[in-house]
Amino acid sequence: MIDSHKFVQFGAGNIGRSFVGQLFSRGGFEVAFIDVDPTLLATLNHDHRYLVAIRDEVPEDIWVDHVRGVDGRDRDACARELATCRLCGTSVGVNAVPHILPTLAAGLVARHEAGNGPLDVIIAENIHNAARMFRDGLLTHLPAGFPLDDMLGLVETSIGKMVPIMPEEDRQQDPLLVYAEAYNTLICDALTFRNPIPEVPGLEPRANMRAYVDRKLFVHNLGHACCAYFAFVVNPAIVYLWEAMEDEQIVEATRRAMWESCRALIAAYPDEFTELILTDHIAELLHRFRNRALGDTIFRIGRDLPRKLSREDRLIGALLYDLAHGIGDPIFTAHGVAAGFRFFAVDERGQPFGPDVSFVEEDLPLGIEHVIHEVCGLRDDAPDDVAAANLLRTANTHIERSGPAFLEDLLA
Repeated sequence: MIDSHKFVQFGAGNIGRSFVGQLFSRGGFEVAFIDVDPTLLATLNHDHRYLVAIRDEVPEDIWVDHVRGVDGRDRDACARELATCRLCGTSVGVNAVPHILPTLAAGLVARHEAGNGPLDVIIAENIHNAARMFRDGLLTHLPAGFPLDDMLGLVETSIGKMVPIMPEEDRQQDPLLVYAEAYNTLICDALTFRNPIPEVPGLEPRANMRAYVDRKLFVHNLGHACCAYFAFVVNPAIVYLWEAMEDEQIVEATRRAMWESCRALIAAYPDEFTELILTDHIAELLHRFRNRALGDTIFRIGRDLPRKLSREDRLIGALLYDLAHGIGDPIFTAHGVAAGFRFFAVDERGQPFGPDVSFVEEDLPLGIEHVIHEVCGLRDDAPDDVAAANLLRTANTHIERSGPAFLEDLLA
């Protein structure tokens, strides 16, 4: 029998707790978090509540109740939860998705055997083509002939909430405490639910989900990354995003990079986006980037270069998207990428992010052509790829020659 008030959440990390779990708990659901962190699980099952501290112009403490933990290593226990829940969500990060798919498959099998009907999965992962990734992965773990399309709704989302890295001292005092901004809207695909869409405040279904996934990746994520990378080249001493936003050249270059994507979005989705709508959207994002109380760092925003500079992600993806939609000279986006080649920020302990060490020590020494082709994934046999590669070469040479003054030259 389905428990109509149970929501199962893969991942009790920052987005899982501050956003998805919080949203559904406040919407009247009991939230069962599937995770593998023993400390998080023990604390969830002891306290059955946690605090989301809103760091914004108007601070607020939100207590999230009716929560518990389920050990992700116990596949049978997880399958039982998935067999009887109303719906579930995932917020584990792209690299962890393959690890949860066997458990999700086991839950679908148990649900089918119990006759409990289809399961809707809200994919809160900020992955392009997330539904396809999940479906293809699940097929490798399900028995032959399993009626996957009848049993599963894969609901893509646009995750716009900004959640900074928790300081180690605060995390030690309360492992469930999480900081977040006030923004609390979860845009989701209205057309892929297999069951009635739950009425949860903050859940905003959209019929044209692809437009909003593209907007999030190529405007919000792109703007975030460009701001971080521009800031590090201009002044490596900048720590916080709000500090970068005090430099008007960084702000203006970031705005122009975002607008390159916005012009492509208007061309791709003329019935969804207008210049006025996207002007307001950029203004709202830049206002949120200025939030001092959130304490978001350049390190968090820019780290993981092999992923963020890859073909499908926010920078190269935007560059190719712009070119495909007739934006012939997206030079600010190209400079964002070239600035990213030089990004090597460190955390509060002075430590770089692991994959970035590999990028700096293994990829960069092989030269710009290696990075363009092997990291960014640009090919020599596609016109837009060739155009993008040429833009990157030009931008890279410009930053190489101009150094920290490159934005002044670019904006002149």
